[in-house]
Amino acid sequence: MTDKPDFPPLIDHLAEHGWAVTAELLAPSTVAALTEEVQSLWANAAFKAAGVGRGAEFQVRANIRSDHILWLDETKLTAPQTEYRTAMDTLRRELNGQLFVGVQEMEAHYAVYPPGAFYQKHLDRFSTADERIISCSLYLNPGWDEADGGALRLYEGENPIEIYPHAGTLAIFRSDAIYHEVLPATRKRFSLTGWFKRRSLRP
Repeated sequence: MTDKPDFPPLIDHLAEHGWAVTAELLAPSTVAALTEEVQSLWANAAFKAAGVGRGAEFQVRANIRSDHILWLDETKLTAPQTEYRTAMDTLRRELNGQLFVGVQEMEAHYAVYPPGAFYQKHLDRFSTADERIISCSLYLNPGWDEADGGALRLYEGENPIEIYPHAGTLAIFRSDAIYHEVLPATRKRFSLTGWFKRRSLRP
């Protein structure tokens, strides 16, 4: 984590707009270690094609999303994954303290978008589950140029916001309210995507 992340502006922006961005939460050394790790895992074919839906409704639909994912194993976190989770837990406590969102845990996976891959406009909360509260995407792409594409496009009001996946950038947004999509890129696009969750309110 950086020396002193400036949480109030980040959380105020999230409260007002439903999304926020920071590049200050994780130390550059942690971002670099995560980047090296995800690139190594991808080179060693550790990923699976991502799908849509959950449980019996899960399907691989490359016409909707064409990325590949690898879930973090909470029982076997590596050193950089532990540093990431420590920083995210600090953010979780700040969100609970300032916005009273009641998030208690997190799930996360690495995601790789090969050149040309995309994810169509969607919400991150399943229609059959209400646990996901805040989505969090940490980008792991050193030397990224906007000409490479691959922006995260958030839909707030009439003018979409595009966030480019520069290494160390963290985008957070409401899982239930912010429609978003991932635009195609001309190079591989790496991220570590997670969700702050609460206990389900459904019966």
